[in-house]
Amino acid sequence: MEFGIGFVIIIVVLAWTYDFYNGANDCANSIATTVSTRVLTPLQAVVLAAVLNAVGAFLTTEVAKTIGKGLLPENFMTPAVIMAAIIGAIAWSAFATHKGIPVSITHAIIGGILGAGIAAHGLHAISWGKLEKVVIGMFTSPISGFIVALVLATLLFWIFRNWHPQRANFLFGKAQLVSASFMALTHGMNDTQNAMGVITAALLASGFITSFEVPMWVIGGSALFMGLGTYYGGKKVIHTMGMRIVRLKTVHGFSAETAAAGVIFFASLLGIPISTTHTISAAIMGAGSVRRFSAVRWGVVQGIIIAWIVTIPAAGIVAAVMYRVLSEIT
Repeated sequence: MEFGIGFVIIIVVLAWTYDFYNGANDCANSIATTVSTRVLTPLQAVVLAAVLNAVGAFLTTEVAKTIGKGLLPENFMTPAVIMAAIIGAIAWSAFATHKGIPVSITHAIIGGILGAGIAAHGLHAISWGKLEKVVIGMFTSPISGFIVALVLATLLFWIFRNWHPQRANFLFGKAQLVSASFMALTHGMNDTQNAMGVITAALLASGFITSFEVPMWVIGGSALFMGLGTYYGGKKVIHTMGMRIVRLKTVHGFSAETAAAGVIFFASLLGIPISTTHTISAAIMGAGSVRRFSAVRWGVVQGIIIAWIVTIPAAGIVAAVMYRVLSEIT
């Protein structure tokens, strides 16, 4: 299968469809705490997330490079592999989003690339050094989010222990505007780049660009479709993340958002594609545990963790099957 303009257009459409579901699931996670604490209305939160996701997407492209040319060598990112990888990621992301299950859309595209790459070229196609960095981030980001949020929330409860609850809620309600903005910005620095990396790999393979540099229109389009996904499809995930895991107050929301955003920020600078879903989920659990450990609805958490574990193999299996299908018809 050779790249032509028609095939590149298909890749772009698929990648931005993936971005739509990324916005409906992952980006919805980034604003869930702000909605649940009633600091912002859903519309205000979506607008904030869309704008700052776009800004974050322009700050660095290190994660896009890891996705587009890190997991598989550039010569293995063939048309069929790229298309199958995106379809695998979309299939799992769409299923989870419509069920209201917060999953890692980043891990969905990683699973798609690995599944399609192995189906096409075997296990030797995987760049194990880059994958090791991804796996380390997969485990350390939620642990870091939980610990930092727990410590931060504990510290804030101690510092403001003599404040009247209404006064403290007002203060941290205002502070959440800052922490939510930081969270949305870092989400753009990391998750928006998944589709950017795939599209850029397709443009490079097709000869439309000569080096792996993400074009401005790719960044802008990816940010736009992520914002649309959040606006039209994020309500179920927002409900799960913001209301079902633990009952949040503004101090919990501020602690969770600040902790998660800090972890995501440093991972993005290092080019590590981590799961914002895992990070903010764990941060919410950490902040919510401050009052008492039983305050967290661990039954809901168990379901979320199972979905985390299933994401990469589920997307990878669909991608592998799609690669076989595409290989037969092209």
